[in-house]
Amino acid sequence: MTCKGICTRYKAQKPVGTGRYASGQRRCQICEIFIKWEGLWCPCCGYRLRTKPRNLKYKAKLRARVEADAAIKVQTVETQQVVKIDAASSEFVKETLETAVSESWTKTKTVAELRKSEGMTIKKARELVKEAFEAKSKPIAIKA
Repeated sequence: MTCKGICTRYKAQKPVGTGRYASGQRRCQICEIFIKWEGLWCPCCGYRLRTKPRNLKYKAKLRARVEADAAIKVQTVETQQVVKIDAASSEFVKETLETAVSESWTKTKTVAELRKSEGMTIKKARELVKEAFEAKSKPIAIKA
């Protein structure tokens, strides 16, 4: 098959600051053009599009960029999960934990209450509940 000229509609401009493959462009070796196309096959000639570079140097660059993007994505997800407890909410948390201990709530119920009212993560709520319930169950040392 040969180039029919359809690919010129999808011709991609060279991106500034990133590589062509990193920005999602694909190359048709028959049409000899980079195109912005989601499929695996060229819309013009029907040949398979390249989605990765062939040169070892550019393969390493692409791999490094993908790893860096993945690390940034993980970091942003972790920062979004951090719950900030201000003075007013910490008072509420303290009161909730005291109530839970005094009224013998289950740990599960206490965690559910903290998550519902404060919107904190399960991990953080479990840590707080564990500390509160352990403080209650510590034996008191009596001096003789």
